[in-house]
Amino acid sequence: MLELIEIIGIGLVTLLPLANPLTAVALFITLSEDMDKDTRDQQSWMAAVYVFSIMLVTWYAGQVVMSTFGISIPGLRIAGGLIVSFIGFQMLFPAQKIHDVSEVHAKTKELQKSSDTNIAFVPLAMPATAGPGTIAMIISNASTAAQHVEIAWWVMLIAPIVVFVLLALLLWVSLRSSTVIMRLIGGGGVQAISRLMGFLLVCMGVQFIINGSLDVVASVH
Repeated sequence: MLELIEIIGIGLVTLLPLANPLTAVALFITLSEDMDKDTRDQQSWMAAVYVFSIMLVTWYAGQVVMSTFGISIPGLRIAGGLIVSFIGFQMLFPAQKIHDVSEVHAKTKELQKSSDTNIAFVPLAMPATAGPGTIAMIISNASTAAQHVEIAWWVMLIAPIVVFVLLALLLWVSLRSSTVIMRLIGGGGVQAISRLMGFLLVCMGVQFIINGSLDVVASVH
């Protein structure tokens, strides 16, 4: 049981900075201004369901995709480290607001033209929460976990599901309380937390690159 709690804690600490529910909260407030309470609640719940589904499918199908395309674990770690570091640098030194970033900006303009919109999958679930960095991290963790035979099989079966459920619930609660959260911490608070998480992501990304490079060196020798 202690091993299960430890793995769940590691999973949450690893994925929470990448998922960053506060980013989704700021985006949700902007895109749901013209929605009634029932619609907002429905979109919040659906976003949480989508995030859980994306993470679960990534965990179990990620290695199949790697095998299909001949991607090695060191290659995945280095690529994932670059992605995570890039996202971290963007959060640490934001050159633009979340609403102006790539597909989020395009989707926002599209949604503003329609009164009956679905924002749960795009952009709340992807890319705001379960984006490229989160997906790369999950696939890398799944590949690493498969190598640790000393971890009980039932722990590796239950822990990922619990982690994904907790992250989805955290997103749901954050979106349901989005107005209160923004009122309490304000825009400055969101930016401060985003920068802190950005720093953590840069550190994690660099460590990913180091681990992948060491694996390459070890395989050569």
